[in-house]
Amino acid sequence: MAFLLVSAYLLLTHAQGAPVENGALLETLKSQVGLFSNKSEHYLAQVRPPGTSRQIPQTIIIGVRKGGTRALLEMLDIHPNIVVAATEVHFFDWDENYVKGIDWYRSLMPFSYGNQITIEKTPGYFTSPQAPERIHDMNSSIKLLLILRDPTERVISDYTQVYYNRVESHKPVQLFEDIVIKNGALNTKYKAIQRSLYDVHMEKWLKHFSLDQIHIVDGNTLIKDPLPELQKVERFLNLPSRIMSSNFYFNQTKGFYCIRSDGRERCLHESKGRPHPLVNNTVLEQLYSYFREHNAKFYRMVNHSFDWH
Repeated sequence: MAFLLVSAYLLLTHAQGAPVENGALLETLKSQVGLFSNKSEHYLAQVRPPGTSRQIPQTIIIGVRKGGTRALLEMLDIHPNIVVAATEVHFFDWDENYVKGIDWYRSLMPFSYGNQITIEKTPGYFTSPQAPERIHDMNSSIKLLLILRDPTERVISDYTQVYYNRVESHKPVQLFEDIVIKNGALNTKYKAIQRSLYDVHMEKWLKHFSLDQIHIVDGNTLIKDPLPELQKVERFLNLPSRIMSSNFYFNQTKGFYCIRSDGRERCLHESKGRPHPLVNNTVLEQLYSYFREHNAKFYRMVNHSFDWH
């Protein structure tokens, strides 16, 4: 970027034939190079390639937290007809972002060509009370991706993320069993358990979107054998089949699949795939039992069953 700014300075001063005031020069460079900032967001905008523009996402990965959303996004990014937002935007679930408006949302998207689909993912959308209606108001015909895994496994993964975050922040931690069980009974108010009630959250989405607008990715299958799940997504998005088995290789050290694309290899961040705690079998059975009825209701909602406990 520094080189780009210097080059722009030389071009501008040569073309104008006279020095430019520092403030005016900076603003001119921002306009020419694509460097933007304001009081609430400070970031370097991409230099816009010819023939591209920033588009509101045509597809959103709505969740679920700890369901495999990052893996799904990274794997879909292999496809030449897909561009992805770099970060979780939290536009539809955080009021302080939603009030900034649709132009602010669009400004956070990558540049894309006309034949490309823009995808953003924010796992918090699935459990947000406001997100379904807000997304529908933006685009009632949008296609949504939802990646889910066994609800009990998701709860443990949710706990694991928070556990490591607290350890790294030097904050006190609790055993999984001490959080999940209160006074001898399952603590159903625990947020991680609430997030795994897929039927409760899906009911809100189906009030605004038809089932054929929501494609459910099996998160348990994706981490074991990515290609079949990704091919289903390609068909759902009406995209040509471009993702191949050669785009993946199993990393024995990490214990999951990594990506091979554009002549380079990459794995998910080290925070992904952290070892889960060993959970007491009695507590596991309580969780399985609690989710069983909710899972059955969810299967009926989506006309599909999954290999969950």
